[in-house]
Amino acid sequence: MKKRTVLTFLFSHGLVGAAGFAAGIYALPILIAPPAPTVAQVAAAAASASFSGAFRRDLKGSDALHWGEGQVSVGPQSVALLGSLAPGPDYKLYLAPEFVETSDAFKRLKPKMALVGDVKTFQNFVVSVPPGVDPAQFNTVVVWCESFGQFITAAKYQ
Repeated sequence: MKKRTVLTFLFSHGLVGAAGFAAGIYALPILIAPPAPTVAQVAAAAASASFSGAFRRDLKGSDALHWGEGQVSVGPQSVALLGSLAPGPDYKLYLAPEFVETSDAFKRLKPKMALVGDVKTFQNFVVSVPPGVDPAQFNTVVVWCESFGQFITAAKYQ
């Protein structure tokens, strides 16, 4: 084979392999996600909530692949979302003492935040608040992608 043919072959197959890998990273969380909570389940969690806020797509740190939208309800036992998140791996839910909307702000405040738990669904979620965490001591709920260090969305709830 000619050198040019080999290089073209390697480049084209490498490009297709990279695209497949990227598609797999995006699709895998969707494929392995558990069933999302129903509207009734989210409403039941929201009924005992003390606070509410909204995820919006137009935050500084959000973009076409990293966003959330919908109504967030925060209570002493759970945090619930009636809405959607962009699919992604290893999402974590945090409570923050002040509003953040960028990765830099998140990293700066992370030591002062409380980890609530994993977000495993992308259409609605209900995440239990762990013992010892008081949502009233915070004012913002944040979704963060731990694997890639990427800000997804946030909502100020008080």
